[in-house]
Order: sequence, then C-alpha cells, then structure tokens
Amino acid sequence: MILPYYIKAMPNSVLTAGCHTISLKTPGNPAVDHPLTPRPGNGRFLLEAERRLPVSIVATETPHDEGSTVEICITALKEVWVQYSQTFDTGFAHDECQFLMPGFWYRQNLRSPKEAPSFHTSDSWTVREDRLSTPLTGIFDPASGKYHTVLRVCGAGCDALTTHKSGEVMLSGNTSIGFTGFENIAGRAALRFGFPYQETPYCYISKLTLAPPVRAYQHLPEGTTIILRWELRHGTAADFSEFVRNTWEYSYDSLLPEAPEPAYSDEQMKEALTGYFTAAYVDSYPLKYMSGEQLRTADCEPNGRAEVGFVGRVLLNAFNALEYGYEHGRTDLIDIAKQTFNSYERNGFSAGGFIREFVDFKRGTETDVFSIRRQSEGIYALLHYLHYEKKHGRKHPGLERKITSILNAFLQLQADDGSFPRKFHDDRTTVDASGGSTPSATLPLVMAYRYFGDKRYLAAAEKTARYLESEIIDKADYFSSTLDANCEDKEASLYAATAMYYLALAGDRESRSHYAALARKAAYFALSWYYLWDVPFAPGQMLGDLGLKTRGWGNVSVENNHIDVFVFEFCSVLDWLGREFGERRFSDFAQVIENSMRQLLPTKERLCGIAKPGYYPEVVQHTNWDYGKNGKGFYNDIFAPGWTVASLWEMLTPGRAERFLNRK
Repeated sequence: MILPYYIKAMPNSVLTAGCHTISLKTPGNPAVDHPLTPRPGNGRFLLEAERRLPVSIVATETPHDEGSTVEICITALKEVWVQYSQTFDTGFAHDECQFLMPGFWYRQNLRSPKEAPSFHTSDSWTVREDRLSTPLTGIFDPASGKYHTVLRVCGAGCDALTTHKSGEVMLSGNTSIGFTGFENIAGRAALRFGFPYQETPYCYISKLTLAPPVRAYQHLPEGTTIILRWELRHGTAADFSEFVRNTWEYSYDSLLPEAPEPAYSDEQMKEALTGYFTAAYVDSYPLKYMSGEQLRTADCEPNGRAEVGFVGRVLLNAFNALEYGYEHGRTDLIDIAKQTFNSYERNGFSAGGFIREFVDFKRGTETDVFSIRRQSEGIYALLHYLHYEKKHGRKHPGLERKITSILNAFLQLQADDGSFPRKFHDDRTTVDASGGSTPSATLPLVMAYRYFGDKRYLAAAEKTARYLESEIIDKADYFSSTLDANCEDKEASLYAATAMYYLALAGDRESRSHYAALARKAAYFALSWYYLWDVPFAPGQMLGDLGLKTRGWGNVSVENNHIDVFVFEFCSVLDWLGREFGERRFSDFAQVIENSMRQLLPTKERLCGIAKPGYYPEVVQHTNWDYGKNGKGFYNDIFAPGWTVASLWEMLTPGRAERFLNRK
C-alpha cells in the first residue's frame, strides 16, 4: 500500500466547497453512487459515506498563493471497480459565465451546431481529459472579472482498451485519463472533475455525432492505492481574452512541455517530403497538380481531384518544389513545378477570373462556389512564385495580370466593415457572408502591396485589420476559418495572428506596435489549441506504439476533434512575437511544435501507417474520436497530405514572410 503524506487542510477548504462522490461497480451489476462527507481528522479529511464501503478515501490540501492542490488517496479494502468525482461551486451565475476547456470549448461554444458539444444542447458538460490540449477547465464570470480553474496534475500516462464507447465501462487495465468539465447546479456554475473518465450528457464520438454518455471504472485489487491530484486556482481578468492568456501562461508554467528530441533535421525532413512531390504528381489532365486530397492511407493513389488551397495546396507545393529543386539541382522537381504553374496560367482560371479552386477530373465536376480562403491561399502561392521568378530574371506578365484581376475583385467583394464573405459565386454574389475567414485575405493583400506597389491593396488589408480587431479579436470570437466546419476553430485565431504579423512587418513604427499587440492577443487563442501534455495510448494503438508525443500538436475545431500538423508560419509568428515582447514562452513553445511535428514522417524504413514515404498523415486520432474509421491511436482511412506537406515545408522555411515583406 502507498501511504499518503498528510498536511493540514487550509481554512475555507475547497474540499468543503462542493460535493464528493465515489461510484462503485461490480461485474454484471449497475454502479452505485455514494455521496461522501468530508470529516476533518488528524490534519486531513476523511471522505466518508453513510455506510461502510470497501474503500477508504483520504483527502489533503496544499494551499498556495492562488488556490490549492487537492490530493485524493483511495485504497481498496477489497477488490473493487471505482470512479471518484468532485464538484467545486464557484458561486457564479451559470448562465452568465464563459467557459474554457482548451482546444475544445470556448465561452459557450455557441458558434458550434447542436450536433456538437455546445450550449445549444446542454449547459453542463464533462469530457475525458485527452480531448483537451491542457487537462483543465476554467470558468470566467464577466460580471465580476473573477475566474476559477481546475488542472489535473498527473505523472507518466497510461491507457486501457475498452469494449464499449457508452454506458458503464469496466476498463481492461490501468488508465491515467480522468475527466473535467462544468455543471449548472441550481443556477450556479460548478467545476466538475474526477477519475477515471466520463463524458456527459453525451459522448462526442465522430463529426456531428453525439452518443449516449460514458462512465469508466478503474479496477483496484485489494490493498492497492491510487493517488489523484488536481490544482484549483482563482484569479481575476479584464475579459475573456485576458483569462485565456492567464490560463495558458499558468498551464505552460505548470506543465513545462519540453521539446522532444528531433527525429530528423530540417534537411532530412525536406528531402523525405519531396517523395510526395514526385509520387503525387499528375500530368494527364489540362491542370497539372500533386494529388493531395481525399486519398486513401492504404495506397495513396491519385484520384483526379485538384485543389488549390485549404487541404490540397497544389500551388504552394509547386512553389516549394521549385525552390528546393533549384537549391539542390533537382531538375525533376523544377520540371514538375513549372508544368504545374504553366497549366494553371493557361487553364486555371474561371470565366469570372477567379482561380479554379477544386476540380474533379475523373467525375468531370468542379465547384462553382468559391471561398475567400482558397482564393487567398492560391494568390499567396502565386505571389511567392512570381517574386522568386522575378528575383532570378524570369517574368510572367500574363500571370501577373490574372492575379491583379482577382485582387481587384477582392476590393469589390470586401464589405464596408472590412470583412470578406466566406463563400461566393463566380459573379461575386455572396453565398456565405460570414466574416470568419477574413484574415486569410489579409496575407495576399499585404504581399500584393509589396509586390505590385499598389497602395489600394494595403488599404484593403488595413481595412481587414479594423474588422478583425473590432469583431474577432476584441470579442474573442474566433470562428469559421476552416471550410469543412463552421464553428470555433484553431485556424481562425492562427490566421488572425498571422494577418497582424504581416501588417506589422509591412507597416510603419506606430502601426507595427499596434498590429504586434493584436497578433499577440490572437496568438494566445491559437496557442490554447496546442497540446501542452502527452496523451497516453493503450498498447496496440498504433500512435502509442510509435511513441508519439502529443505535446506541440494542435487540436482542430469543436466539430473536428483530432490533432494535426497545421502550423505553416505560426512558429515564425511565435518567434517574432518572442523577440518583440521578450516572451520566452513563445519561442520555447515554437521549438516544441517544430520538433513534435517531425515524429510521424513516413520513410521507407518507418512508414508510420502510411502507404508511401513522404505522404505525411493528416487526421491523427488521439482521443475517443472516429472521423470515419479506426478511432483513437490511428488515422482515418482518408486523408489530405497536400496541406500537411505544405504546412511542414513552411514550418521548415522560417522567416519567409519577413524576407518577402522586408526586402528593399
């Protein structure tokens, strides 16, 4: 038996500010919940039920400046399956509160549909900890500016396979995954946390699919003890943005994620990723491209689909291949890139002058609804290509005219408030007026100002900044940047931070300071989506068997609950912010991200579950989530390596924007 070290409980203890429950289950029988009463004794609390139980439960509390650390010691007096839970009553009016579960829940998740976790479906939620980038729940009361958080303190992790995804689950072995969340108790907001995991009132098992709740039970043989720890913290913040910043800094300082040893150098990574450039290239259609969207992990065979931005990133991959080809004397890559760009110059624009975003050559179809994000990402790649070519004495006036035509259309699409419609037709009529994707347009507008010297483009970019500041950053409302979901997501805050980074690089001293402050504010939200801890996997789950460390990987959105390698220029933004503000956390965590992203590189010797070398995986399922196939510890069977390769390549090419925008 492991004996706890008892210390005196603090006055007004958090152990007495809520409820404690031990749930016991025997095979074949429903579980029975037993409310527990804290009784002080010998400098500790005994948590006792109304009748004698086959467990003893002792609680201690260590006070600190901003709260206390709670330790729960559960000892089995005979063989038993247990779940422990606790609530902490904040005293805040529940309906007025804003909630934070990093990488999963922001405010009340009201941008998310009722088919995903949100206040539309319930005002009380608990989730398993591995859904969250930090195993933490926070409750912020805007009326008073006060907040409370609870952070799980856990050592080395482990997990166990289960036979069911809902109901009462008896674990097949040991797990370290608990649960956290919030509940409405008689109109007051309460933190709820415990071990092992549960999910209520629903379990989110796949995209827009809520399943019945789940509750897990840990087996304790007679005489064994488990010790559970949580850190409760309180503080004040001016608004939700400051609350997110304070919580991220506290979480970072508590967990101190170290950068994993890099599995490969930058050059080794790029060399391996060129395998994708060559194997994915398709030259049998009017548009030449690298096939990188809706591929099967089992064979990675091309499927006739060419997508310029978002998940295909055809033009950015072509530019990366061109630059690398010239740097390393790879004529095969130069030829692939030139054929791609030439084909898009000849055949890649719609009747209305926009880039043909998505074409399915096998089915003979293409989208007639355009997006500000894909168009922006296409122009971004084309401007890098034109700049590179001009620098080396090669000019493309025809392509320049096509790009200026799109940019001029952008000026007409832009609303009076500075926003851009999320989606529109070729005749520029609006399909989706939502402004959440606006920051994606800022990047090419700033670049076009620098490339063409046209101040109209800078004015339009500055107009987006005013919209982003007033409607997104100041309101802490980061949403709908990703095209396959319309909800709170990582990419909205990441794009907002990057947009302000571009404007700061292109602006004068006064505007630089203003945009830098906005970039930092948005960056904290983006950072909150990135994992500060390593999710445990069960033996037999491939990602765990590969030794994956999840620290530095980012969750995607409320709708799409998996991790991926969406980084692009974010590490450059963090390094720049670190220099601007003297903030080591930014640059240090950028190194965590950079090293972590190298872990699943498919090579001939270590394919990491992908059929071909260089095709970096996309849908990395790290929690109880099934995008369509396979579940936790594996990938979905369909993936989009086009954007993952492009994202990693930009990460491995730091300072690209600074070189483009700061050139004389």
